Amino acid sequence: MQTRKKIRPPSALVAVRLAQRRRLRHISRMKSLTEQLWFEVPGRRGFVNITGTVAGLVRKSGVQEGICLVNAMHITASVFINDAEDGLLHDYEVWLEKLAPHAPTSQYHHNRTGEDNADAHLKRQIMGREVVMAITKGKLDFGPWEQIFYGEFDGNRRKRVLVKIIGE
Repeated sequence: MQTRKKIRPPSALVAVRLAQRRRLRHISRMKSLTEQLWFEVPGRRGFVNITGTVAGLVRKSGVQEGICLVNAMHITASVFINDAEDGLLHDYEVWLEKLAPHAPTSQYHHNRTGEDNADAHLKRQIMGREVVMAITKGKLDFGPWEQIFYGEFDGNRRKRVLVKIIGE
């Protein structure tokens, strides 16, 4: 018994080719933007609201629907989303210092290497490395009160944040 090869009528072949072309056009509309932000926070710790800067990069990218990644590229810094309220930022400072106090520096094994920033590594772990946000209609898609912050836990030196935007 022979199996017969399924033959598509010409109209079905045209439909398949048109669908393939549409997919290719769809792929070619993909955009991306990679930028680096640099920070040098005076003092040991601090928080910087970077929402406006990141929103500007989304506009620059031309992406209308997609995703934005903001990533701290240093192990003693953080990127996080929360409310831009000074009292809350102060509360973070107090809370983090209770969880991972800077002094005495001798309490941390890491500091035996000659460093004095073990607490900064722990604070970063708590606050997180990165955030990912949706881009909808060309804008960051936030909930009420949400803002993007750079958190510094071992300052007085230059550090980098990566922003990667991908979408259509």
